[in-house]
Amino acid sequence: MSVRQYDAIGEAFEGFKSLPLAQYGEVPSFLAMVGDVRGKSVLDLASGTGFYSREFKRRGAAEVLGIDISGGMVAAARAFEEREPLGVRYEVGDVSAMRPLERPFDIATGVQLLNYAEDIAAMERMCRNVHRSLKPGAEFFVLAQTPDFRFDGPSLAKYGFLCEPTGEEIETGPQVRITALLDPPISFVGACPRREVYEQCLRAAGFKEVAWVPLEVSDAGVREFGADFWADLLANPPLEMLRCRA
Repeated sequence: MSVRQYDAIGEAFEGFKSLPLAQYGEVPSFLAMVGDVRGKSVLDLASGTGFYSREFKRRGAAEVLGIDISGGMVAAARAFEEREPLGVRYEVGDVSAMRPLERPFDIATGVQLLNYAEDIAAMERMCRNVHRSLKPGAEFFVLAQTPDFRFDGPSLAKYGFLCEPTGEEIETGPQVRITALLDPPISFVGACPRREVYEQCLRAAGFKEVAWVPLEVSDAGVREFGADFWADLLANPPLEMLRCRA
C-alpha cells in the first residue's frame, strides 16, 4: 500500500481498534504477548496513529518512540499526544532505511510492518535495522496477516473486516486487500508474506528464538458475543504474531 493511502486515513484509522476482530482479538493478544513494559523503553515501529505507543506509556513504559512512514499518521499521533500528553515521541521514518537511534531499546514492536516490505531484501533491511536498535537479548514482537490464511473460508465480515486476495503476487507472497467495515469502509493493500520469508529475514538479521504465537479471543469477547460467534475466526485466523530475541 502506498504511503498516500495511509496519509488519507489519518485519525479514522483509530476506528479499526473498535471492530470486534481488533478489540477482542488483536489488541488483547498483542498486549499479552508483549507483556510487562513497566520501566522499559519501547520502539513502536509502523506506529500509525499511536494506539499501541500510548497504551505502552499508560502501562508504565519509561520511554516510547513511535516511527511511521506516513506523515499523515504521525500528524494524527501527535494530535492525540497534544490532547492527552503522555510523553510519547513520534517521528516519520522508513524502517527499511531507519536512522541509527541514540541508544538501544528494551523492546521493539511491529504491527503490520514487515508485510509492507516490497521484496525480501527490503524485509531483511527492516529486520537488520530493528536488530541494530535493540539491546542484546531484547525482544521484537510482530503482528501480521496469517501466512496460510484460507481466503475461501467463511467471511470475516461479522468481525468487522474483509480479507481478499488481489490476484497479484510479489516476491514475499500474495497481495491482499483488507477492508475495515467502518462508515465509510476503509481498504488498504499489503502483502501476505510466506512463513519462511519472515523466519529467514529475522534470522539473517541476527534474531534468535523466532516463534509464532496464535491470535486468541479475550474473555471479554466471549462474554460479549458468545463462543460460537468466534468459531470461524479461530478456525481460520487472519492475523498471527511472532516473537524473537536480539
